[in-house]
Amino acid sequence: AALAQALGTRAARAGGGWLRGVGYHESVAGEIDRWWLDRVAPERPLRIQHRSGQLWIFNSAGLRSLGVGDGAGDDPFERHGGTPSGRLYGADAWLRARLGTRMPALGEASLRLARLGITGVTDAGPDNGAGEFRHFARERAGGRLLQDVLVMGSAGLDPAWSRPGLAVGATKIHLRESALPDFGAMRERIVQSHAAGRAVAVHCVTQAELVFAVGALQAAGVRRGDRLEHASLASPEAVALVREAGLHVVTQPHFLFERGDAYLSAVPAQDIAHLYRARSFVIAGVPLGAGSDAPYGDIDPWRAMDAALRRTSRAGRVLGADEALDPAAVLRLYGSHPLHPGGPCRSLAAGAVADLCVLDRPWEGLFEDLAAVRVRLTVGCGRVLHAA
Repeated sequence: AALAQALGTRAARAGGGWLRGVGYHESVAGEIDRWWLDRVAPERPLRIQHRSGQLWIFNSAGLRSLGVGDGAGDDPFERHGGTPSGRLYGADAWLRARLGTRMPALGEASLRLARLGITGVTDAGPDNGAGEFRHFARERAGGRLLQDVLVMGSAGLDPAWSRPGLAVGATKIHLRESALPDFGAMRERIVQSHAAGRAVAVHCVTQAELVFAVGALQAAGVRRGDRLEHASLASPEAVALVREAGLHVVTQPHFLFERGDAYLSAVPAQDIAHLYRARSFVIAGVPLGAGSDAPYGDIDPWRAMDAALRRTSRAGRVLGADEALDPAAVLRLYGSHPLHPGGPCRSLAAGAVADLCVLDRPWEGLFEDLAAVRVRLTVGCGRVLHAA
């Protein structure tokens, strides 16, 4: 009901362009499709993105704007009896080509990051290529993008290269259990990435995706910096597989707070302890870093570190208490080099170029409530990025 009300209110405002929503999940708002959206907002073209990032849902006006008809077509939309349901899976490149979208200005987002003490970011979009890299370069040159950026993405970034404040990172591969790629093709893609001087980061949220990813990486030969993104569900056997393969893991502990109550309702009870493992990976010797997965999650690293320390949901329910990290391990989640997440934590040194933030409280009380931390000063590469 809340989603329907919000969409109806937005649709009634002046203007006739696209309406876009992000972060939708059926556990919160129920199942929606083209016809549900038509009942709520029939006039303006509307698209809603699932919080997984892999699904867009369009109303009929949106389909018409894209030139998608009710008969059979050569577009990638899901169809039932030839009629598009409005659901578009894993086809962002096709959608961008149809919409003719422009690269966004980054000044406002960069200032928001600086206020959180963030001096460097990784853009993990799987479709990033040379065009995205050049856009980051222009935004930095124009003084709008303050942070250093590591750009992950497609083979369009091969071979690995860099310029001041910008570098090419791992090749990003996004798996979906319902449509896993050919194993041989996956292995060859990893081999090609390694030959170009790039590690590989594989997005996997189910255990089947994790096992597939580990198998393909082992078949190709693991390179330093190869990693699993999310590893959302990992049994003890899966943790052992990751350790034996010599892989890094980048986790998102804040999802335990943001989505924990939905997980407790939807995930089988025996799997709750396997969600977003942290301590098990650390004990096993798996290098463990953390990221926000923005825009699908909160960008605030202090709230994420608090979640890694407490592992409580919004309602205060604990998920996998044995996976909680100690304060030192929590800080290492964000303190390692971005090419080697979970590696040694960077440290301050007298005489070095400053890359640091100053907080609003003393160290002794820092871990009492990490989520309440406020940053007073952020300095990146010797430049003041934010001063409260």
